[in-house]
Amino acid sequence: MLRARLTGWAAALVFVASTGVAQEHQHAPAPGEKLGTVRFATSCNAAAQPQFDRAVALLHSFQFGPATEAFRNTLQADLSCAIAYWGIALSQWTNPFAAVTRSAQRLQLGLEAVEHGKKLGAKTERERAYLDAVSRLYADFEKTDQRARVLAYEQAMSRVASAYPDDREAAIFYALALAAAADPADKTYAKQLKAGAILEKLFAEQPDHPGLAHYIIHSYDFAPLAPKAIDAARRYSQIAPSAPHALHMPSHTFTRVGYWQDSIESNIAAGAAARREGQTAEELHTIDYRMYAYLQTAQDAAAERLLRELPEVASRFDPDASPSGAAGASAGFFALAAIPARHALEHRAWAEAAKLQPRPSPFRYTEAITYFVRGLGAAHTGDIATAQSAIAALEQIRNQLTQGNEGYWAQQVEIQRRGVSAWTALAEGRTADALREMQTAADLEDGTEKNAVTPGPIAPARELLGEMLLQVSEPAQALKQFEVTLKKEPNRFRATFDAAQAATLAADHETAQRYYNQLLKICERADKPARPELDEARKAVTVAQDAPRE
Repeated sequence: MLRARLTGWAAALVFVASTGVAQEHQHAPAPGEKLGTVRFATSCNAAAQPQFDRAVALLHSFQFGPATEAFRNTLQADLSCAIAYWGIALSQWTNPFAAVTRSAQRLQLGLEAVEHGKKLGAKTERERAYLDAVSRLYADFEKTDQRARVLAYEQAMSRVASAYPDDREAAIFYALALAAAADPADKTYAKQLKAGAILEKLFAEQPDHPGLAHYIIHSYDFAPLAPKAIDAARRYSQIAPSAPHALHMPSHTFTRVGYWQDSIESNIAAGAAARREGQTAEELHTIDYRMYAYLQTAQDAAAERLLRELPEVASRFDPDASPSGAAGASAGFFALAAIPARHALEHRAWAEAAKLQPRPSPFRYTEAITYFVRGLGAAHTGDIATAQSAIAALEQIRNQLTQGNEGYWAQQVEIQRRGVSAWTALAEGRTADALREMQTAADLEDGTEKNAVTPGPIAPARELLGEMLLQVSEPAQALKQFEVTLKKEPNRFRATFDAAQAATLAADHETAQRYYNQLLKICERADKPARPELDEARKAVTVAQDAPRE
């Protein structure tokens, strides 16, 4: 037994030395560091326990690089602390809400951490249960589908939480596993609601816990549920302001409920923190959220400034770097494609859209964003050849994603392909085909959900359907599409303005006034001189106010 224990310690020493932890630490606690309060009981020694608690606090705010280093520091304080390998393995998984297939290299690192922990031997049955649970994410990864492993991990964490009902951390990590394993096609939100109920109960008891606030936001990051997360969103940045992701994450809720200025302010702070920490992918993620919010509020000078500054940020983006924060390489590539795409589409700058060039990416769905926008721009400017080329590119990307078992992203690209196909058909005079194809795209989008990597669709399919119906002189039907869009994407500039226009053309003047007034409220901070749409809204409101009352 003693020999086995010595062998385990020797393996731990090799592991720590091989990861460079014996060198100077780059993420030692900063003076005044504030990550929230976490108490995760372990069998580790007294010197290791504070290191472990700090590591778990970092993990709860998706600071995966610093968390991994803190878990390794725990091993330096106590080489027998096998549960630290659980933390390293879970950190290697990175963001559980990232809908990307993990690389074989990353999976191997996670598997090795699990094996080190099991070889060293956890001192308690509870700690062995945690190690067994995280092993489900990596077991037989060469042969087992990622989705199956995620579900196996969820089930394993359910067993841990049931076996140790007094272990609050077990309940928290189980709730996280539930939310992360939810099917985006399940519109009952059963798993998200179950996770949220667990987390809300614990949050009332532990109001300074970073994971509780964080995971409530993720669990309710859907239009019908988002109001339930407002309190957590208001509090998370105060609980763990030293974590860049804790400063950004509230904007997920703010975006879902249309609180644009709150989102902007959250992401200004988060972007600055991510830059200080060298987390460029996270910084790009915050810029995408800021761009979206600036565009909805017609703060166009600020949006233009982000566009001008983007090349400098892109020059610091290293997609091969190991993820340190919540956003990995896929989020960086997504933002680099989405930011100029949003700028063009929200302004309906079709010529600008048609000229966008795709950035090569290992995550092909990010290239699809550019082809989608190019295709829409080309269709609106009558460049049928370019539009058809975009459709072909989207079809090829969809097929590649399907073959690579990236079903979620394959569906997103199919929605984009149908959108471009619809507008191309309209440009060719095939109105019935165009409406049918756009309706199909909208129905497909209704059956899924946005991923956490994006604040919202580059262009909502129902909004595009509404615009098409306006163009073919069906304003009453168009209004219905804009109103459905606004239920899912509240306070969107384009859907709100277009709803007012559609209502006006349908002679529904009361509804038109309501939407014009709503647009002016959304854009209280808009630039001056204002967008033409805002001038039109003010004029319409003034005319209505001056009209004689019967």
